[in-house]
Amino acid sequence: MKSRNFDEWLGKFRSSISGYDYYIDFEKVVRNVDEVKMELNILNSLIGSKNIEEDFERVVKKYPETLTCIPLLLAVRENEIYAQDEEGAFLYNFKKMNYSMAQYKKFMQKTGLFDMIANHIVNNLVDYALGIETGLDSNGRKNRGGHQMEDLVEKYIITAGFVKDTNYFKEMYLKDIEKRWNIDLSAISNQGKTAKRFDFVIKTDKMIYGIETNFYGGGGSKLNETARSYKMLSQEADTIDGFTFVWFTDGIGWKSARGNLRETFEVMDRIYSIDDMEHGIMQEVFE
Repeated sequence: MKSRNFDEWLGKFRSSISGYDYYIDFEKVVRNVDEVKMELNILNSLIGSKNIEEDFERVVKKYPETLTCIPLLLAVRENEIYAQDEEGAFLYNFKKMNYSMAQYKKFMQKTGLFDMIANHIVNNLVDYALGIETGLDSNGRKNRGGHQMEDLVEKYIITAGFVKDTNYFKEMYLKDIEKRWNIDLSAISNQGKTAKRFDFVIKTDKMIYGIETNFYGGGGSKLNETARSYKMLSQEADTIDGFTFVWFTDGIGWKSARGNLRETFEVMDRIYSIDDMEHGIMQEVFE
């Protein structure tokens, strides 16, 4: 069925496909800090304070909106923060005070914020907040990474001459494919019970191609599950005239799940890697 050698194919998988914009979205970081920049600058007046509790109370009473940026100083996105100790459990609201000023001062003291501000551990809360936002944004790499393989595959689809919303489509559900081209896909939708969505769909004169894309830089149990489910999806798609399932995958994470990937490779005609795309597979696969 397949002249390619699985081990050679897997051996060309990449450790990463990260572009320059993968690491930090600085536009978003700066935008988020700008939203509270004025409040942070007001709180800057507390840096080095000799009477931090009194000065904090004075600032918050005069500028209650300064409370809204306190969660960010603790790297928290929400407007409410839960904390408990031997005195009880508290859910502090930083949009509108829901406890006494004394309780909020206790929060600032026990979280270490008073110490950080009064003792010059930081010199500028705006700069500190930029650092916090940068750290929080690094958590978004997983989502950005998930889209990188999609973006790469789309680039090769376009290079192969396909046009978006004309003969290739992004994120299309089975029911929409069925409706648009009057095809019965119940064999892969569990008789309509599964709301399956393909990353891309390509329509040629002869065929409809449902395309999945993913990249795994690290291992994990999910890879075995993905390989098994795509093997089944491929076998179900083979029973449908006029429909073909195509899978583009890569990443050295697969080396930890090579057994399951090998099984899928052996029964699935149209499974491809980045190396395959670089060697013109797009021009061959879609007839």
